[in-house]
Amino acid sequence: MCPVSNTQNSFPSLELYVIIDECLLSTTRVEDALEKALMGGADAIQFRAKRLSKRGYYEMAVRLLSHARHMSKPFFVNDHLDVALAIGADGVHLGQDDFPCHAARRLTPKGMMIGVSSHCVEQAIRAAADGANYIAVGPVFPTTTKDKPEPVVGLGMISKVKARIGAVPLVAIGGINRDNVSEVVRSGADGVAVASAVALAYDPVAVAMELKHRIRLERERVC
Repeated sequence: MCPVSNTQNSFPSLELYVIIDECLLSTTRVEDALEKALMGGADAIQFRAKRLSKRGYYEMAVRLLSHARHMSKPFFVNDHLDVALAIGADGVHLGQDDFPCHAARRLTPKGMMIGVSSHCVEQAIRAAADGANYIAVGPVFPTTTKDKPEPVVGLGMISKVKARIGAVPLVAIGGINRDNVSEVVRSGADGVAVASAVALAYDPVAVAMELKHRIRLERERVC
């Protein structure tokens, strides 16, 4: 299988990067969703919660971090750099309207990872230059997990960005599921980020396992 390398830092695999989105789940199901994602083989977890107060987000993130640490998997905070720093998260994921990556890099301790969302080649190039440890490209397909999603960028954007960001890992995001994950990896993605595909599945563990299997199978073919 092709190794995922990154000249910015030694970096864990993000083949299957599961987003635990509080907007998709009741707060009572968030911890269960995280545990099932990890049982199914998720390589990393990101916690996203647009409806919670900052305090509510912090308290939930502390609990989820504990679960991720128990399974020895990296835990990323979405948007909130201050929360990531406060709880000692493994990383933070920043959108285009969040705290700038280059400024966040000056504040984060050594070893804390930064991921950045990008929707075009120019944004991805800038994120790589600013020190991002990985770049999320999307939405690749239509998605319903956000109220106002960015325009769909399509599979072609994956290969375009990959050709310009060197060794920085590319994580594809947006509408990815077990029916299309193989073509996403075939287009050049080092990993995929999924939310509803796992969280809303009848059997999240089985779906996560199937996604991981298809990702690895396709990466072996590519190599």
